[in-house]
Amino acid sequence: MKKFFAEFKSFISRGNVLDMAIGVIVANAFGKITTALINDVFMPAIGLIVGGNDFTDTLNWVIVAPTLDEAGTVIDAGVTIGFGTFVSEVINFVVIAFICFSIVKAFNKANALAEAVKGKKEEVVEEAVEEVVEETPAKPTQEELLAEIRDLLKAKSE
Repeated sequence: MKKFFAEFKSFISRGNVLDMAIGVIVANAFGKITTALINDVFMPAIGLIVGGNDFTDTLNWVIVAPTLDEAGTVIDAGVTIGFGTFVSEVINFVVIAFICFSIVKAFNKANALAEAVKGKKEEVVEEAVEEVVEETPAKPTQEELLAEIRDLLKAKSE
């Protein structure tokens, strides 16, 4: 049990758990934005085309009407097949998927551009290094240095 809690503590302490939590919060807020866009912009426009004020109400099928009392309070909700609600959620999903696709596509393009720029910078650096290497005179090899030292010692001892 102690090992389990140690592993859990290690898991929670990692940075990607915080990243995941922030991602969930942002996704929740993004979901509310897209839901408002679908419900308040797209659905009324589609509803006008279909012939009603609200798209979901037009396509929902009421099997058993709700029962109301004299004050207008709902006693029994009745039975409704929510086909319009389903279509609304499908449109919501398609809009979210399209936006996510666009974001990922833009991110991938930006990464490709960054890699291309990075590659160009590396080529420029490599060319500069090659120029410096070409301009630098060749250093004598170890054998040449040892032969020179031998010759100096030989000349000194004579």
